[in-house]
Amino acid sequence: MGADTQIATEPATSAEKGAAAGPLKLPIPFPTASSVPAERPQLTDVQTQKYEWLLEQAHSWTVASKKADTAGPLTDTDRLWLTRECLLRYLRATKWNEKEASQRLQDTLTWRREYGVDGLTAEHISPENETGKQILLGFDKQGRVCHYLNPGRQNTDPSPRQVQHLVYMVERVIDIMPAGQETLALLINFKTSKSRTNTAPGISTGREVLNILQTHYPERLGRALIINVPWVVWGFFKLITPFIDPLTREKLKFNEDMNQYVPSEQLWTEFLGKLEFDYDHEVYWPALTKMAADRRAERTARWEAGGKQIGELEDYLFGKLQHGVKPAEASVEDLQLADLKVSAEAPAGKAKDVVA
Repeated sequence: MGADTQIATEPATSAEKGAAAGPLKLPIPFPTASSVPAERPQLTDVQTQKYEWLLEQAHSWTVASKKADTAGPLTDTDRLWLTRECLLRYLRATKWNEKEASQRLQDTLTWRREYGVDGLTAEHISPENETGKQILLGFDKQGRVCHYLNPGRQNTDPSPRQVQHLVYMVERVIDIMPAGQETLALLINFKTSKSRTNTAPGISTGREVLNILQTHYPERLGRALIINVPWVVWGFFKLITPFIDPLTREKLKFNEDMNQYVPSEQLWTEFLGKLEFDYDHEVYWPALTKMAADRRAERTARWEAGGKQIGELEDYLFGKLQHGVKPAEASVEDLQLADLKVSAEAPAGKAKDVVA
């Protein structure tokens, strides 16, 4: 933990140096010290039983897809995805209907395999983000990654890759989330640009994106802050509102001061904060790619060290806890040393009692 604390203090110093040298061009690695995720609520006895049933089901799954072109056994990547918190997100999304949660989890495993989520590369997505129309930058006051959408910077024609772009960026949000946080903050600025005056996405694209997010990323949206909403976009929101889950609708905030929700020093000036940021694709994109890959590798290493458990604790994977669901087992050598220590220190005839 000491090493983690030391690392966490370095970005602030780097940011200060960057501010002195000019606008920031890199992603921000950590939230401010005062940005703390809310405590997770304790499970009730009934919720615990439902979770344990779902966990048992997950242990029994052997394939991630039954369709011919994507059929195959469950991989380590699939098992790593099936964390305790992942199962709980699907339970909450289905109002604790464990059978429905089980089906939805299996459907998402199939979708991830068929859609090729883990095969989406930075190189493939890079052309979509050359103008910075999606940026992961800073954290809100509860430690959520701020995922900026800038429709006015649209640089490509409608295509499957545009939707893949959003999926890719949401996956990177998950990679760089701090421990204790499961949701993201979506910040959308519909400000027009010289090259693009209509910043509303097409209805079909909007519905496809909503379906993916609500079906395969449940309980991931913590807050959506939307500014500069033109009448065309209002019309778009009215059209897609029937397709938005009521709980999600409550998280949408229109034309509010974002400084209420995001520390001003980590809120981009484009969104009326104090953070001077200049999107330079050649600098930002490889930096984000590396940061996400490094965090993902660290979590994979922890998962492997913890015994590759389905239902692993995300707080362990994210480095907050020393042990996961399966505490580290003492080696034979450790037990023998402990036995010798007790035998040497305990009074004659009492060593057995002390060990027991």
